[in-house]
Amino acid sequence: MTADRIAFRASDTEVAQDALAALATRYGSFDDADVVVALGGDGFMLETLGDPSLRGRAVYGMNCGTVGFLMNEYSEDDLPGRLAASEEAVLNPLRMRAGGANGEVHEALAINEVSLLRAGPQAAWLKISVDGKTRLEELVCDGALLSTPAGSTAYNYSAHGPILPIGSDVLALTAMAAFRPRRWRGALLPSTALVRFDVLDPVKRPVMADADSRSVRDVHWVEVKSDPTIRHRLLFDPGHGLEERLIREQFI
Repeated sequence: MTADRIAFRASDTEVAQDALAALATRYGSFDDADVVVALGGDGFMLETLGDPSLRGRAVYGMNCGTVGFLMNEYSEDDLPGRLAASEEAVLNPLRMRAGGANGEVHEALAINEVSLLRAGPQAAWLKISVDGKTRLEELVCDGALLSTPAGSTAYNYSAHGPILPIGSDVLALTAMAAFRPRRWRGALLPSTALVRFDVLDPVKRPVMADADSRSVRDVHWVEVKSDPTIRHRLLFDPGHGLEERLIREQFI
């Protein structure tokens, strides 16, 4: 990846803003550059990738946040050289459609996962269908999520879902605190699957839907499907790409 011109974006934290000032002074910042350097944490990387104005551009993250799973190590030195040597990973997001009682339909994209969470004191009751066929008539739980390989080490893994290889054409369907059926531990689905969640008794047992921290409250149904028409391009330092990171996470 050649990068004579670089665009910089930074989160609102003091650390990220200081890094932005230093890097822009040293290398210049060009809004129309093909390569975007994102300064912040994983949340800011997801925000950057979700910006429609940046779609199609390669994004190289430098960690100025906390976890930084999607980020590279921060350094001001030889940034053009690091970009030239970087490895590219292409991610397809999930597209969420969520409907409520008033008939309004909300849409959002998610790179990590789409999750449904109970929004009241009682457990959620969900019916789960895959490609139009009902697979679970009733899941009683705190919630459920559908995760991409890139997001499988995030919320999905915390909910005891599997870590997925980055090149696999599968999605992880994982329950959070499932009460019934007790022994259901989730499912692996092809990336082409259309997954639908219907909320049973949504008035007494309200549910919210969340696509990478973009939330919709009081949903009655949610449909989720991978969108292969959208390609997010992430750049990583050699030997530290997503495939290596996902493998490494399984041996910690």
